[in-house]
Amino acid sequence: MPVSAPPTPPRTQKAPRRTPAVALLVLPATAAGAAAAWAAAPEDARGWTATLALSSWLCVAVAVVLCSHLVGRARRAAADRRAETGALKARLAQENAGLVHLVNVALPGVAQQVRDGAGPEEAVAATAPVSGPHLPQVVQSFASLMADAVQRAADAEHRHQQAVRETRRAAGELEHLTSDTLPAAVRRLREGTSAEVVLAELELPRGPQPRACAELFVRELAHSERRTAAAEAAAAKSLSRVQAKAVRMLADLRDMQDRHGEDVLGDLLRLDHSTSQLGLITDRLALLMGGRSSRAWNKPIVMESILRGAVGRIAAYQRVRMHCSTNAAISGYAAEGVMHLLAELMDNAANFSPPIDEVHVYVEERTAGIVITIEDSGLKMADAAMRHAEQAVSGRATDLATLQGTRLGLAVVGRLAAKYGVGVSYRPSSRGGTGVVVLVPPQLLAQQRDPGPALTGRTFGGAARVPVPGPAPAAEAPPSAPRVPHTRPVATRPAEPAPPVRPPSATPGGLPVRSPGRTMAEAERERRDPPLPPADRPATASRDAGSSFGAFHRGRRSGAAGGARPPEPPASG
Repeated sequence: MPVSAPPTPPRTQKAPRRTPAVALLVLPATAAGAAAAWAAAPEDARGWTATLALSSWLCVAVAVVLCSHLVGRARRAAADRRAETGALKARLAQENAGLVHLVNVALPGVAQQVRDGAGPEEAVAATAPVSGPHLPQVVQSFASLMADAVQRAADAEHRHQQAVRETRRAAGELEHLTSDTLPAAVRRLREGTSAEVVLAELELPRGPQPRACAELFVRELAHSERRTAAAEAAAAKSLSRVQAKAVRMLADLRDMQDRHGEDVLGDLLRLDHSTSQLGLITDRLALLMGGRSSRAWNKPIVMESILRGAVGRIAAYQRVRMHCSTNAAISGYAAEGVMHLLAELMDNAANFSPPIDEVHVYVEERTAGIVITIEDSGLKMADAAMRHAEQAVSGRATDLATLQGTRLGLAVVGRLAAKYGVGVSYRPSSRGGTGVVVLVPPQLLAQQRDPGPALTGRTFGGAARVPVPGPAPAAEAPPSAPRVPHTRPVATRPAEPAPPVRPPSATPGGLPVRSPGRTMAEAERERRDPPLPPADRPATASRDAGSSFGAFHRGRRSGAAGGARPPEPPASG
């Protein structure tokens, strides 16, 4: 970069010396004045006038000479000061030029050399030198400071890049941990895998803190899953005992209904119905805990019996009206699940509708399967409640912590629907309330070798007065029909049709054998009292739904003839 030349100091011009000329003019003038004063003085005063004039002239001469000398000295001092000032100005200009060179050339050059990797000495040597007593030291100090600053900046940039790489790696590991590792760990732990095996299988983060957090999460979740599984197993085991007791109570009540007279039959029927509701509650809790239902069927169950068994398990069974137009049967392995699912939906519809309104159940057989529609006349569900119900019956909400209070029925419906592939959906009801459409897939239907007469448009319910058709085929072992707890009933309970071939009731060693769906008390009674031939069996052993309703109507007529008010027929028909 070009450097401006220092300005040339101005030349001092010597002023002409006027002091001697002035002195020469002043002395003659004063001498002439003194002579004139002497001449003008009187004759007698000329002596002292001449003395005075001479003295005055001498004083003036001394003063003029002294003033001339002082003025000369002052002029010489001023000239010296002017010369010194010029020298200072020249020096200042030179230093200014050095500073300009330092700022514009030397320091930028040194900085560039240091940035390029040169050392302080190399940078100073490669830069144009500066003039001045202290500027080279300034350049050297600047080069050292610049080299130190460049080194610190390089270290900071290296640390920044390393931090950026570590941050990106940690972000990638965190994303992999949250999106892949932890969901896989949760899935494996819920499958029953131990924490050590899961930790060995997973790709954990390399960082010590994220790795420790992931290991702690896996171990705590494994501990929580073990506690949850143990609690569910204990609850399921306890509920299985309650279920067994409920089934035993039902069996004893039915045996007592067959053995006792009409004076206690109403009380027994009420106990029977209450026990059926208790069985529904225990089955509900057992299914939520991962257990199974208290009943199992090894034969297909006709759809009519499925509906009746479902209605008999709810409290408001008298308000349910069933319209069945199919004689299809559900396979035995799925019969109890479908029955429980329908019971929960019917109970929900009855509970959330006015107590004076009826709940209608329609059954149709389609190509896609059996379509069951349950409609109530209550208030229409809000959109949020509809979405919650749809999510509950979809089977996706399997976490028990998401269940609200005691409203567990829809969660059980969701689990059963997911288990058996049953479709459940909600829609507005034509009766003003809410409708539930249940689609039973064809794979759950049993093939009927000898189907009975078609059930076309028949209506069953608590207020029905028409009797049911004849007994179902022997292969279809229907579940227990619901009973109405009346104080003074006349009709007896419809007995379950016996299968054509009974399994052995005892082992070769004499121990009773319990067939699926029966209690040990029944097996013990079968072992003690072997079944009679068809011609020798008592009438109560071969009763079916039709004969029971015939007995009911005969008892009603006899009761009316005797002056007693006949009771209402049972909800199961």
